[in-house]
Amino acid sequence: MWKPDRQSKEPIYVQIADHLERRISYGEFPPGSLLPSERKLSEQLSVNRSTVILAFAELRSMGIIESRTGSGTRVSKTIWGATPKHTPNWSRYAEGGSFLPNLPFMRRIREALTQQPSLIDFASGELSADLAPIDEITMLMSEHKYTSYLGYDNPQGYIPLRQALVSYLAKYRGIQTTESSILITSGSQQSLYLITQCLLSPGDAVAIEDPSYCYSLPMFQSAGLRLFRLPVDRHGVRPEDVRSLYKKHRIKMVFMNPNFQNPTGTVFEAERRKQLLDVASELGLPIVEDDPFSLTAYEGEPPSPIKSMDSIGSVLYIGSFSKIAASGLRIGWMVAPRTIVERLADARQQMDFGLSVIPQQVAAQFLKSSYFEPHLDRLRMQLKFKQDLLIESLRRELPDHVQFTVPQGGLHLWCKLVPEVHDGKLLEEAIRRGVVFVPGSVYGSDSGYVRFTYARAKADEIGPGIAKFAEALRELIGESNGPR
Repeated sequence: MWKPDRQSKEPIYVQIADHLERRISYGEFPPGSLLPSERKLSEQLSVNRSTVILAFAELRSMGIIESRTGSGTRVSKTIWGATPKHTPNWSRYAEGGSFLPNLPFMRRIREALTQQPSLIDFASGELSADLAPIDEITMLMSEHKYTSYLGYDNPQGYIPLRQALVSYLAKYRGIQTTESSILITSGSQQSLYLITQCLLSPGDAVAIEDPSYCYSLPMFQSAGLRLFRLPVDRHGVRPEDVRSLYKKHRIKMVFMNPNFQNPTGTVFEAERRKQLLDVASELGLPIVEDDPFSLTAYEGEPPSPIKSMDSIGSVLYIGSFSKIAASGLRIGWMVAPRTIVERLADARQQMDFGLSVIPQQVAAQFLKSSYFEPHLDRLRMQLKFKQDLLIESLRRELPDHVQFTVPQGGLHLWCKLVPEVHDGKLLEEAIRRGVVFVPGSVYGSDSGYVRFTYARAKADEIGPGIAKFAEALRELIGESNGPR
């Protein structure tokens, strides 16, 4: 983000005025559009509000902007000449379309992280750089010659990567499949998008867990789907609830995240998995299994996917490298019946003509390399270390105000606050103090829950980050004393 040059001889207010004038001339702020408020702009640029007031006055004197009490400051409609021009109403276009924007809390979190890179990040669901296999991938790229062909690849995905995934899924996930039943995607989210857009129709009813990461994805509402919730207890969802929703609403599909569920960390009980497959078989109901966290299990064997128990083909299985290797590779996959893979590959080809072949080659080499298993061992150890730091910090800072169950894998800790506080006020107070998290209501829960993700923050940031969160919480509940 642009900032004024404090070493320049040109006054800061003039720099700001020039910067805004350029953005207006480039069409970023069309005639009639609303500019950021003086307060917001001063926060973004780290300057006094009086400096922004001077910059606005400079632009007003040139007829570039207009200010009205109660209506804010707008770009002049007669800018660059006396005759109004017929500029498209970009605000109306931005508010139109069928694809909905992210939830307000998620947009606010992204905005805060962009504007304040120093924020301690307990919100982002991705691995920090020290957890990613950067050195291993660098070595692989130096050891192997990658393709000299840079044209479009197979829309279903790079064949050697699909072949490597056949072995990976059999060895690590107990899933028997073939390369023709695998579709490579740019991560789990694209898999979900293709399913909601191509296999379901507006008005269809689907079941999701409650709380659920799916609830935070506007793509379901954008597709016109009706969402019905399956409450998650300490053993996961209850299969009979699926049957009840089918009878009441004729649900067309069930979306599940059974292993170290996001956000609760719950592992779906084995007996319930069998019961769910029986219900799905009886009703002819597809299950979409999103399984990004299983290989992060801290001790013992990772929990098996539902797909490994699926003998009749009820489950569409989704996986990704994002939570076990590197989100920047943008490699995910779906295991599905051949007809579904072909349908979704055709749709994806219409969207982007397929993924870049080079990341797919890197992923294929990494899966087959001697680096993969040691990386997983190191990842589990470091995630467990960060989780321990987080739990220790919460127990030290907020012994009476936070309740949680410690998950045995994954990246998240789901916490209930005692007493409940307003989600939005807590988030803003935390951002003000230098830390960011995800309010529980983003995932469909009642107010009073938060999700802390400990994979993104550095180990030495976790204690200070929780201390800042504790300060924000105590401010809202009216406590002045620190932890006991």
